[in-house]
Amino acid sequence: MKSIVYGRWDGSQREFSLDAAGALDALSNLLMEGLDVEEALAWMRRHGFELEGLDMRVMGVEELLNELREESDSLAARYRLDGAADELRRRLEGLLDREQRTLRVAHGFESARMNDFLTRRHAETAGLSDAIEQFRDYAFEDPRAGEDYAELASELDRLRELEDFLRRWESRFHGSQPADYEKAQQIRERIEAIEELASNLEQGNFEPISPGDLRGLLGEDAARSFVLLRDLESRLRRAGYLRDGGDGRELTPRAIRRIGAQALAEVYGALRKDRLGGHETDVRGAAIPRPDETRPFEFGEPLDLDIVRTLLNSVRRKAARGSEPDDGRPGFRLSVEDFVLRECDFSTQTTTVLLLDMSWSMSWAGRFPAAKRVALALDHLIRTRFPRDQFFIVGFSTRARELTIRELPEVTWDPGDPFTNLQEGLMVAERLIARHPSASPQVLVITDGQPTAYFAGGQLRVEWPTGFGGVSPRAVVATLRQVRRITRRGATINTFMLDDAPELVGFVERMTQINRGRALFSSPAQLGSYMMVDYLSGQRARRS
Repeated sequence: MKSIVYGRWDGSQREFSLDAAGALDALSNLLMEGLDVEEALAWMRRHGFELEGLDMRVMGVEELLNELREESDSLAARYRLDGAADELRRRLEGLLDREQRTLRVAHGFESARMNDFLTRRHAETAGLSDAIEQFRDYAFEDPRAGEDYAELASELDRLRELEDFLRRWESRFHGSQPADYEKAQQIRERIEAIEELASNLEQGNFEPISPGDLRGLLGEDAARSFVLLRDLESRLRRAGYLRDGGDGRELTPRAIRRIGAQALAEVYGALRKDRLGGHETDVRGAAIPRPDETRPFEFGEPLDLDIVRTLLNSVRRKAARGSEPDDGRPGFRLSVEDFVLRECDFSTQTTTVLLLDMSWSMSWAGRFPAAKRVALALDHLIRTRFPRDQFFIVGFSTRARELTIRELPEVTWDPGDPFTNLQEGLMVAERLIARHPSASPQVLVITDGQPTAYFAGGQLRVEWPTGFGGVSPRAVVATLRQVRRITRRGATINTFMLDDAPELVGFVERMTQINRGRALFSSPAQLGSYMMVDYLSGQRARRS
């Protein structure tokens, strides 16, 4: 049965609300590293996380446990408990001496009454509590001794708790400061509270834990951290970022959109830091009018008229003439000076396939998290700014497969697949381009290694590079054959290399010669800048 304990408000009980969007951002950083949602949530609880705008780091369970251990260790290093029960033992011996003197006067030393008393007093007992318990049903003849015993007996339960505690903990206390009985009880209660808190934290059993108790033991930051950890999942759910799926917890479409937006913001943040003019822009494609911007017509320009403004100019000109004679025909006549042209943006509708290397080597040096951020950013950019474009992501290692945007935040490199099957990745890209034709199909390849897997005669083959710094000749030939096929479909292949190994550079140069696309070497930190500028430069240019 659940119970609620009320206490006086002292100003320290104020609530701390978890910013769900900030928590999702922290979660997405772990997803970029290859964890799934379940693993990322567990990691955040265990190791804590950073929240932008918060004046502290959210401590995880591990850190809270360490602070609890340190608190226990500091008490053990400060105090010694070997004499904690000496005061009660002296009180017991004193009241028993008084009773024994009373019995000797009243009954003599050889009486049955005295024998019963002495048998109880000198019985072998395991501890002080048992010695006190020997007289539980004894009728004291000395009134003062009886009163003193009653006070001791009322302390039996606490004394037994202290004795049990000392059996487990006394050897750990090696400090120089002796603790009397009451101090020892305070230490026991504090350490037992620490043990209970640590046990609940270790088991993830947050419901019985009181933030106030944690505040009293470890301070304000620990209490705030616990509240934020406790509310992590529920706040993500209430904000619409998390839900239950077939395989456990999963991100909602709203969460995926935000992760994409954040990835895009990171990439554009890098773009703003780059030097202007680093990439060329082609002016091509269909014109999209900007309804709020027009300009007067000049001879030789395409006659893309803003009809409404052009007619209004004619009306104003006719009104300005007033009563001047006209040819008597109804309506009004247009003149060249009435013409107003619409300002336009030129954009290219494209089918873009991003080939994402997922082989084991992509786990090195932050390559895969950077590549995945770019994929998420491109998806969000295209969905929000170029919704008519088609965008697909294909992951490839030993095999290639299309990745959906729903699975992209949680996808990771393939730990058991060291091979790179770019040929099959290009095959999947070709099929996607054939199903979604456009005037400007393009393939963006992010990779850190040359091909080492390929299909021949319908069978998958793998081929380690021959010699030190060598190539995989059959895999290279099969992949370049596929490059020629997709080039005949009019697709441009732009390759972003995350390694500058000579064998990779040599292969990409041969691929570029066939396709006439571009090849760029990029570190993981620069990858987003190159990818964003490359995509945008092929998408849009403003007419001057």
